[in-house]
Amino acid sequence: MPVNILMPALSPTMEKGNLAKWLKKEGDKVKAGDVIAEIETDKATMEVEAVDEGTIAKIMVPEGTADVPVNQVIAVLAEEGEDASAAAKAAPTAPKPQVASAPKADAPKPTPAPQAAAPVPAAPKANGSGGRVFSSPLARRLAKDAGVDLSRVSGTGPHGRIIARDIESAKSGGAQMRAPAAPSGGTMPGISVPSDDQIRALYEEGSFESVPHDSMRKTIARRLLESKLTIPHFYLTADVDIGSLLRVREEINATAPEKDGKPAFKLSVNDFVIKAMAVALQKVPDANATWTEGAMLKHKHSDIGVAVAIPGGLVTPVIRQAEGKSLSAISNEMKDFAARAKTKKLKPTEYQGGTTAISNLGMYGVKDFAAVINPPHATILAVGAGEKRAVVRDGEVVAADVMTVTLSCDHRAVDGALGAQLLAAFREAIEKPLSLMA
Repeated sequence: MPVNILMPALSPTMEKGNLAKWLKKEGDKVKAGDVIAEIETDKATMEVEAVDEGTIAKIMVPEGTADVPVNQVIAVLAEEGEDASAAAKAAPTAPKPQVASAPKADAPKPTPAPQAAAPVPAAPKANGSGGRVFSSPLARRLAKDAGVDLSRVSGTGPHGRIIARDIESAKSGGAQMRAPAAPSGGTMPGISVPSDDQIRALYEEGSFESVPHDSMRKTIARRLLESKLTIPHFYLTADVDIGSLLRVREEINATAPEKDGKPAFKLSVNDFVIKAMAVALQKVPDANATWTEGAMLKHKHSDIGVAVAIPGGLVTPVIRQAEGKSLSAISNEMKDFAARAKTKKLKPTEYQGGTTAISNLGMYGVKDFAAVINPPHATILAVGAGEKRAVVRDGEVVAADVMTVTLSCDHRAVDGALGAQLLAAFREAIEKPLSLMA
């Protein structure tokens, strides 16, 4: 009988994706393991493999279709020996596609057809728009038992309905929590946000180009806005002496073994920063934490996310268990992550999670800055440029290689003194680079 090929879930939190490209066409024969399509999320492009042998009888969702729900039928496969034309006729009715080509800036975004055949009543406006919260009875009971505020939870059910799994995710800290409820005008109390039309009216017609936001930019905007609205940030800044680090780095790189006619690795300052932060979190384990409404998650390992700039935004691949990895292993892993991030080839498991993050703008000549915490992390370290500065040592002014770093902390999880301890541990590690060689 025909086999339905479904839109895959590329991560536990994925709800929909863009069907970027079909690599097979109707009538093509495939075998298990053949790559048949490419799926795009906001930060990655993944390949879809056939799991059965047969013939592509019908493509239900054309390439270029955006926001295809997980588990929606995207194609039908006729098994070996089965009549492909008969399988195509028996295929379910395809939903009206939503093509991912750039829409007009003011055009409303079409809503994907629901997967279920039974009609689902439209939900009233909810969660911050002045209406009631639309949720299932079980979700309401679970939320009441767990002390979860339903108005702060984003629903993943039909039409944004909050269901049981959303409450379980909120309890474990994995849910996408909404910003505090805004009044009916759509803005926070005391804050007036002009509409798109009001902003456009400030500029002469024809003097600008309106470029619609892609899914990555929308995701970045949503997550960082939620971070600043829901996480009480505070900042700690310190100058660190990297003179010894630069000397050790130069010696290590000069003596690096060769592989295939070129050095097996080339350490960067950022590699030392990653390892130093990993070591610091092990020395100050209370700061290696994630806040949830029900409990504090104390992490055993230092999983360090590192912000990587890519066209149109950024992604934060995670060096897992960095405390136990050599500097050369960290260096090579980061080079691989950065290369694949730029082509959107990272797997979701490679950029989700983590226990802290590092954002380094030193290569752009930025002296110091403060970074926005990326949930579920409780901290993020902003790294500025290393430079020669005049410092006083033993009563004399001398030139030293100095780098300014700023630690952003979630005050719910990391208090001021605890954050200071973490920053001091980082400073000690980075100023004694030989200790990072273990």
